[in-house]
Amino acid sequence: MSTTPVTFNAPNAGPHALRALRAVVGRELQRFVRQPSRLGSALVRPLLWLVVFTAGFHNVFGVSIVEPYDTYIEYKVYMLPGLLGMVALFNGMQSSLSMVYDREMGVMRLLLTAPLPRGLLLGFKLLGAAVLSLVQMGVFVAVAWLFGVTLSWAVLPGLFLAMALSALMLAALGLVLSVHVRQLENFAGTMNFVIFPMFFISSALYPLWKLEESGAWWIHALAQWNPFTHAVEAMRFASVGQWHSGSAAVVLGCMAVFFVLALWGYDPQRGWMKQKGAA
Repeated sequence: MSTTPVTFNAPNAGPHALRALRAVVGRELQRFVRQPSRLGSALVRPLLWLVVFTAGFHNVFGVSIVEPYDTYIEYKVYMLPGLLGMVALFNGMQSSLSMVYDREMGVMRLLLTAPLPRGLLLGFKLLGAAVLSLVQMGVFVAVAWLFGVTLSWAVLPGLFLAMALSALMLAALGLVLSVHVRQLENFAGTMNFVIFPMFFISSALYPLWKLEESGAWWIHALAQWNPFTHAVEAMRFASVGQWHSGSAAVVLGCMAVFFVLALWGYDPQRGWMKQKGAA
């Protein structure tokens, strides 16, 4: 059997890449448009947290002054970056589930055998997932505004950049998970071991100094090493017109590491494609 690889015609690289970009990202957007309930389900979860938890914990956290805030803030204002991170986190896991489904149906094999660099194709999948996250996060910002969480127009460009970085990192995490989840039936357990620890062991719901003050130093240490914490903090600082370069660097670094791991996992000489071929 011939093992001659499909060659990539360099002079036509630009048009081929643009067509692939439209096909891959467009497919993700069309899926989203055809499933209007998906947007509703993505917003119900953070909206419940915004309405119910802020009502219950308003008097607990509403008087805290934590960086980057220089005055007393309402708890719903504090929670907004964490809930934006929740939207991106769940969408990243949703995109991972979609890739597992495509792999079982054979779509991923067809995609990755296309005459384009594998990194480029996976990058398009990553971009498609991140675009969907940004759309959902933008809608949630508008919904939160209706509930009294207002933002200055001047901070929106920086917030959008922080949201984009966070969406890319969490979509890259979804790519990595799609490599290791072999069957759709196993995905629910994987989500429980990824989503909830990442979300709760972070600064999404409470300032980290409260963990340290309560003596939970090991949880405090885990939260500081949690990439999701840095995604939330990057958006938190951006929401008040500041830029947290340290958190942004961590988010960028984790995104690169996750993408490289996914690229390695989808290598037909190493990852699931080799195992499928052997089977």
